[in-house]
Amino acid sequence: MNSLEKTQSPRIDEFFTVAEARFDRWRGLLQSARSWEASINQLPVDEKHQVVVSASFEELRQWEDFFAYPGPQLLRTLDERISSGDARGARDLVQSISSALLTHSYRTNPSEWENEEQSLVGLSDRLPGISEDAASYRPYFEVLVVNPGRPAMWPQFAQDLRKLRRSEDKFVYESVFVGSFEDAILGTILNGSLEAVIIYDGFSFASTHHSPVLRQFLTAHLSTSVPPYSENSSLSLARAIRLIRPEVDLYLLSDREVEKIAADSGAKGIRRIFYQVEEPLELHLSILDGVGERFDTPYFDNLQKYSQRPIGTFHALPIARGKSIFKSNWIRDMGRFYGLNLFLAESSATTGGLDSLLEPTGNIKLAQQKAARAFGADHVFFVTNGTSTSNKIVEQALLSPGDIMLVDRNCHKSHHYGMVLTGAQPLYLEAYPLTQYSMYGAVPLRTIKKALLDLKAEGKLDRARLLVLTNCTFDGHIYNVERVMEECLAIKPDLIFLWDEAWFGFARWSPFYRRRTAMGAAAILETKFNDPAYREAYKAQEKQFGPDLDPSDTTLLTARLVANPDKVRLRVYQTNSTHKSMSALRQGSMVLVKDVDYHTVEEQFHEAIFTHASTSPNLQIIASLDVARRQMELEGYEMVNRAIQLALDLRRAVNSHPLISKFFRILGADEMIPVEFRPSGFVDYLTPGSNWTTAINTFREDEFALDVTRLTLVCGTAGFDGTQFKNKLAAEYDIQLNKTSRNSVLFQTNINNTRSDVAHLIKVLVEISREIESRLTQAGEAGQEAFANRVKSLMTDVPELPNFSSFHRSFRARPASVTGEGDIRSAFFGAYSEGQCEHLKLSSPEIDKRLKDGPELVSANFVIPYPPGFPIMVPGQVITAETIDFMRKLDVKEIHGFSAALGLKLLSPAFLKTVKATDEGDWLPRQRAVATHS
Repeated sequence: MNSLEKTQSPRIDEFFTVAEARFDRWRGLLQSARSWEASINQLPVDEKHQVVVSASFEELRQWEDFFAYPGPQLLRTLDERISSGDARGARDLVQSISSALLTHSYRTNPSEWENEEQSLVGLSDRLPGISEDAASYRPYFEVLVVNPGRPAMWPQFAQDLRKLRRSEDKFVYESVFVGSFEDAILGTILNGSLEAVIIYDGFSFASTHHSPVLRQFLTAHLSTSVPPYSENSSLSLARAIRLIRPEVDLYLLSDREVEKIAADSGAKGIRRIFYQVEEPLELHLSILDGVGERFDTPYFDNLQKYSQRPIGTFHALPIARGKSIFKSNWIRDMGRFYGLNLFLAESSATTGGLDSLLEPTGNIKLAQQKAARAFGADHVFFVTNGTSTSNKIVEQALLSPGDIMLVDRNCHKSHHYGMVLTGAQPLYLEAYPLTQYSMYGAVPLRTIKKALLDLKAEGKLDRARLLVLTNCTFDGHIYNVERVMEECLAIKPDLIFLWDEAWFGFARWSPFYRRRTAMGAAAILETKFNDPAYREAYKAQEKQFGPDLDPSDTTLLTARLVANPDKVRLRVYQTNSTHKSMSALRQGSMVLVKDVDYHTVEEQFHEAIFTHASTSPNLQIIASLDVARRQMELEGYEMVNRAIQLALDLRRAVNSHPLISKFFRILGADEMIPVEFRPSGFVDYLTPGSNWTTAINTFREDEFALDVTRLTLVCGTAGFDGTQFKNKLAAEYDIQLNKTSRNSVLFQTNINNTRSDVAHLIKVLVEISREIESRLTQAGEAGQEAFANRVKSLMTDVPELPNFSSFHRSFRARPASVTGEGDIRSAFFGAYSEGQCEHLKLSSPEIDKRLKDGPELVSANFVIPYPPGFPIMVPGQVITAETIDFMRKLDVKEIHGFSAALGLKLLSPAFLKTVKATDEGDWLPRQRAVATHS
């Protein structure tokens, strides 16, 4: 058994804390070295300090093999100083390395790579960034080299690569050498600076490094056991690396028949294959070219060039070039605030290489193609007015009047309005409630399958066109996207999916999350549907249930269904609010398409873009989308890991703090996801005993998982409602947060956050907790009782969350139907005539009378309280006593679609008597009437 096969189970966060843990190890070593130096002048000399430094260095050193800096030379020097008892020299070198790592100065400062005893002679052959043009900044990255040669020869190989550098190279890189499959995987996981991997044939399999994390990751995540020296070991390694980091460029060097390797289907992810090292310069140039392809931002690059050209503007945009700003007597401060470049880069023209967002043919088209490659999509479309618009574009392109759209009732309001615009009829799906926290979770798969089977039983499955779900939800519930699509396609093979991943765009760059994204799951299903073993699984299902699933068979609701690979049409759309989780300007959004039948809807898709996209898009938003893609392809892996790590740190700090945890806590997966949706047995990320294997299992098996970066902090136990606590943090501490509920607030870590941000929040929570404790101590019995009553009202006396009732029979073609789809469009526009509406005050006895005796109360519009932020009433919905009770108990100030002065807006009973719904809604009858008249 090698050292990687030890049975120790590492904590989940060890995977995400690599970078910060590395800094901490060096700072710990520095502290030990300082103590050692300080002890030298004390008598008697205590040798334990040297022992501690030596042990700390040995523990640290095994990890440093996977990073270019400080490298073997400095590590060897440090080892010699520690071994020889040179405390001061060891401390100086550790301090220098630790500082360089923390500030990343080694990427640009050549002196960081040399100790003070070494000469700078020949430095240009060895160090990053040194050339005749040293003044110009060149981005730095690292290359992993999987080399079967003797480790003693690796420094010479590294030197050979350095000698290939040229002053005109746009980037500079250093190499990291490993000799085995497992070490290559470990290097890929640990080193976020890797941008390319060079794989030499003939490497061994097993590692000698002590890393239980690697063993668990290989076993649980990759599910592979590649034998050493197998025929396809290089291709197997390439595949394994791409599973972890698909953005990294792969190069294969072989002394075998490279032509056959190149023709192998397993070589698909390899950028280039070389016959051993016959062309070292070509390898060097290929590495730079590969990184350059990701670094290239066609639109942003051209916009910079455009801004520096002398442009005469005779179009309708006075702000372009900034003359009306900088020459003004009154608004020059705007120019000082934003700077000149913003105005030089403004234009309403699509010439000069700026391209048109509506019909791109130049650099916007290229930028979108690069985004498609990065996200694993077939097509990507940039949107500059938010994901609300992205959602409506997709829905207008895919839906026609009378189509049925299955949708989470708690989805974003843009989807509800999308159905109003298209005339599609919503079949609302209920998510499981988290009543105690006044929020909903996600829609169980059983609910979705039952809706589809009910439609099939009633002969309406052909009208079921689109399933829309939010992934992840506002509060962090992540669907098992692969399973949802697979089982839905088993019932309806051509069902289209729209995954609203407004909050989840970053997930592409985490191997932990990727399989639960729309594009990640679609890639998995593509592979499955082409696997002969999957076809056999379908045949077995066919024997059990028959070729046509019987909708009356209730066992289908719990069975793991398999789609017919010969009939399935994989049609997946994803929208993401790029500005919410990546470095894009506000309203920057993308539509991702992976649809085998996209050609059949391409024309209407472009028509939908023409409908919703502005003819005057913001050029800076387009440029920021381009740059956001570049950043995520080049450093997204490391940045997303850091965001996850910060979230885990924050969860642990809050829930384990003796004072904070008296009044606040961050909800874990066990409190956000009912146990029946966690068959893996997973409890929470920070539960004792949870490890990497259990985390991977929950993402593979469980119906729902929790996004670590979305942190629901319960504040009701501190006597604050969500809105009150949000306002307190903003007004008194300048802390901004995301959303609120009756008794909680939602924090979110992202690629912008730092450890300092976490420390600041913890400090504030300690201060607030101390204030509460002090106040309660001084308040006496009466004050403590009042506090307890306040907590009870927030945490216990919470109103039941109302489910969607039904559409009024006037908006249902078949009121007796089991399925509840309705004509929301007719109800919505019915309210446009004031004479067809009425208003009733929420407290009016008339409401209670009509709830009891009729006529029914029917909503004329959307009513959306914040929180919880979803429509509790939609146009045409029958209002029930439960909904009224919820409304009356609400103590929030913001309710869209409701005026307390006017009361509830209702469709009048007289108008409802005149409405006659059809399966197609009001559109087709009107067209038929026009045709008849003509």
